[in-house]
Order: sequence, then C-alpha cells, then structure tokens
Amino acid sequence: MTPEDALEIAREGGLDLVEVAATSRPPVCRIMDYGKFKYEQKKKNAKQKSHSATLKEVKLRPGTDQHDLNFKLNNARKFLMEGDKVKVTVMFRGREMVHTYRGREQLNAVLEQLGPIAKLESSPRMEGRFMSMILVADREAVAEAKRLAEASGGDVAEGSDQAEDASNAPAAEEAKKVEAVSEAEEVSASDGGGEASEAAVTE
Repeated sequence: MTPEDALEIAREGGLDLVEVAATSRPPVCRIMDYGKFKYEQKKKNAKQKSHSATLKEVKLRPGTDQHDLNFKLNNARKFLMEGDKVKVTVMFRGREMVHTYRGREQLNAVLEQLGPIAKLESSPRMEGRFMSMILVADREAVAEAKRLAEASGGDVAEGSDQAEDASNAPAAEEAKKVEAVSEAEEVSASDGGGEASEAAVTE
C-alpha cells in the first residue's frame, strides 16, 4: 500500500498514520488514534515509575551504642522518606534474654527519634529471640521534610531533621515559659514578691 492510500484511509476514519518502524525497509506505519496512544504510553510510564513500598529491616542489639544507633537511624530515616516500611529488630543472645526490657528501651528510643516522620504500624513484640516493631512513614510529615530540604538546598535527611526541629519548637517554647515562671516564683519567695517577680516573668 502506498503512503498516499494509507493516509487517505486514516483520514476517512478520523485517525492518524503513524510511522512505528522507521529503520525497516520499507518503513512500517500504523493507522491509529495518536492522541489516545500517547495518553496510554504516558499512563504506562507513570505506573512503572511509581514506587512500590517494601519492607526494610534495621537490626539492633540491646547494647548498641549511640554512634551505631545514629548510623542505623539515618538509614531508617532514608527508607521512610522513600516511602518504605521499616522493621526495627532487637536481637538477643544468650543471657540477654533475661533483660528484654533493654530491647524495649532501644525500640522506644528509635520511635522517639523517628517520631516526627514515622507512625507505629505494629507495636513491639517478641518473636523467639527477636523483639520487633514496624514503622510506616507519616506522609504529611515526609512531604513537609522534602519541602524544607528543597527550600534549603540540602538533602532529604536534613529536611527531616528540620521538620523534627519544627515539631519540637512548641515544646521547647513551653519549657522556656515553665522555666521563667519557676524563676519568678524563686525570686518572689526570696524577695517577698512584688516588682522582682514581675521583672523575672517579663524577662
């Protein structure tokens, strides 16, 4: 079929004549709705790019020191920022099974430090010699952390740290107020109240 004939058939059907194999001899063309084809291709590519959440695991020991804990927490934070679930596991060996409370303390410390961007999906529980919990990302907090990272030109981990600082700011402000009131009460008790107390509260 000549290109002219194919083009005529496409026009009659309200379709397009699209070249699909330009390198073959002769070139291969197809009659199709090109707009619909482009839409389906875009939809297919978007589906392929979408990130499917996977379960990542971070392993600890009851005696893991703060340096190693921070390193593992950074990895867990990156996993959460990428939309993955994180299973945090404390492994017990030998007589460590007598002190399982230390493992729970480790998990509580992890949850406290990852709290601003993480939610608890599965509470800590024992499975043989392992105590585990599962964390999932807080989508709103992660989105805010990414926005802060882009605004500051830093990486995602820095953005999550900034989000954590922002979430902790009200608590820090409240602590300052409580401290100021305590100082005022001390001054009032020593000086008999009056202007000294008011000045302490104002400062």
